[in-house]
Amino acid sequence: MTIEDLQTLCRQLPGVTEDIKWDHHLCFNVGGKMFLITSPDEVPPTASFKATPEQFEQLIGQPGFAPASHLARYHWVHLDDVARLNPARWAQLIRESYRLVVEKLPLKVRRQLSA
Repeated sequence: MTIEDLQTLCRQLPGVTEDIKWDHHLCFNVGGKMFLITSPDEVPPTASFKATPEQFEQLIGQPGFAPASHLARYHWVHLDDVARLNPARWAQLIRESYRLVVEKLPLKVRRQLSA
């Protein structure tokens, strides 16, 4: 997997926008809230995403995963190399992170996404 592959997966979801934050992180957002943060300039490229509390505990026990700096208290997970996961697993994790973020958006925004 590459950053471009992750970008393709994210762009398939409704209402996704992209921007650069903190000078070098490509972030994917829905309703103005981040659901995936990537570091395309790092070698290897890294990523962080939101997980359920159960997923968070399971994932941080696996090689390459760690609690995300500054966001771990919100159950964000950091992966040290985006190539560690196959496309199907990435699609699953991205959809889940997206869903978790959408659930917290105002009702009006959620309705716009589903229209």
